[in-house]
Amino acid sequence: MDWNDLQAFVLVADGASFSQAAAALHVTQPAVTKRIRNLEERLGVPLFDRIGRRAHLTNAGELLLPRAKELLSQRDDAERLVRNTQGEIAGVLKLATSHHVGLHRLAPVLREYARRYPDVRLDIRFEDSEAAHALVTEGRSELAVVTLDPRGDIDTDHVLVRRTLWQDPLVFVTERDVKAREPLTLAQLAERPSILPGLETYTGRIVRDRFRSEGFDLKPEMSTNYLETIGMLVGIGLGWSVLPRTLLTDEIRELAVATAPMSRELGSITHPHRSLSNAASAFLATLGEHGD
Repeated sequence: MDWNDLQAFVLVADGASFSQAAAALHVTQPAVTKRIRNLEERLGVPLFDRIGRRAHLTNAGELLLPRAKELLSQRDDAERLVRNTQGEIAGVLKLATSHHVGLHRLAPVLREYARRYPDVRLDIRFEDSEAAHALVTEGRSELAVVTLDPRGDIDTDHVLVRRTLWQDPLVFVTERDVKAREPLTLAQLAERPSILPGLETYTGRIVRDRFRSEGFDLKPEMSTNYLETIGMLVGIGLGWSVLPRTLLTDEIRELAVATAPMSRELGSITHPHRSLSNAASAFLATLGEHGD
């Protein structure tokens, strides 16, 4: 099978879109269609049903997808092993990061890395931390720099390799002009309007588990995964929240609450069964220089 055809197949399958795959590959949509047709002709079966503007995997496509991902991952591993023997730090480094970490932690790391290793091309994907973990687990990103799973990075077969770089203290926040009797209790907060990170996100789980430990279930009026947006909504008086202390602004203030301090860990994750390229190893070393 042709590697380009397999790569196009995986990208179409993951995004259910020929146009998204074309954009990711920097080719035209007809070129992607041709690659899929080549693969279908070689295998003698259709791999997608085209319904409206979306592409849906056929039964044959569903069977092929995990094998195609495994083959592409093995190819990438082989290329990395060969490059590593030559000692060069070059090529493409596939990196995933969250919007918050990318905005508030990675700028000096990326600047220094680009200066030291100009022959490496960074392919950065901005994803929620949970999605970035999945990319590393599936072998589609070599590493990620994200909020670490507070319950551990466990899938069915292995534990991801995690390196804590920064402790990120979390604080209760409210609108600047709110006059509250302080400190408040969790019981009092649970009755007030709140705007929180999604309760299934890693940050949301930390908050949810703290309230559950004292017997309260949170039902926020609104939730979003974008912490900067939460800060804006709190600032205009729509409710309290929990945010990293680094996001305190003139529009929101810290709220004293009678509970133990909360924090989340930010760091890197890699796959234990995937050989790291020289470029990835150098990036992890540069990251380590900028940790707490």
